[in-house]
Amino acid sequence: MPNRPYQGTGSEYRVERNKTYTLLKVYAEAGMTGTNSKKGRVVIVSGPSGVGKSTICKEILKKLDYVSLSISVTTRPKSEAEIDGQDYWFISEEDFRERIEKGLLLEYAEVFGHMYGTPKDKVDEELRAGKVVILEIDVQGAIKARVVFPDAAMVFILPPSAKDLAERLNNRGREAGDVAEERLNGASAEIAAAWQYYQHMVINEDLQQAVNECVQIIEKTGTET
Repeated sequence: MPNRPYQGTGSEYRVERNKTYTLLKVYAEAGMTGTNSKKGRVVIVSGPSGVGKSTICKEILKKLDYVSLSISVTTRPKSEAEIDGQDYWFISEEDFRERIEKGLLLEYAEVFGHMYGTPKDKVDEELRAGKVVILEIDVQGAIKARVVFPDAAMVFILPPSAKDLAERLNNRGREAGDVAEERLNGASAEIAAAWQYYQHMVINEDLQQAVNECVQIIEKTGTET
């Protein structure tokens, strides 16, 4: 485990667990167990905004053909650089609430004023096909998903330093200054919580090295074999 570039107790970080155990019950009744006794496995990848987790996940897909990336739904407005259905599924808040009521989301959480969730049907489909499914989700969602998939490998992507993360957020130019500052402030709480819940911590100082570390983690956690 790398030396901790951040310190914190995580006591300020709270997780909303509503409906998590209901989801677990639904999965059990559907014959899909939380231990991933089917062919596939789940790998959860999280990290603060701007740390490069999306880029890392896309690079992993190029290296491992048995890995699938779950595309989250969100009520957040789409940026000019993003593509609907590739980066996220961008939907209305009304549509999001309807999906919650119908039990179509494996997990969901509110992050910086917007809702994010993981569509259940696609994850089911890929697991049954023997895929390793990456859930690129925030810490709140990861804790909920871990209840459903207790054998999931949990990987948290860290920046080399808080200064480096601030520079990355500013350079990508997607958020206004106040929003970027809010995300940066929230990063310390996420990172503090991550030390409590995640088995694997990967520092993204060099992209290829970080990708290779994640690939090794996935290979060690098992595949469809």
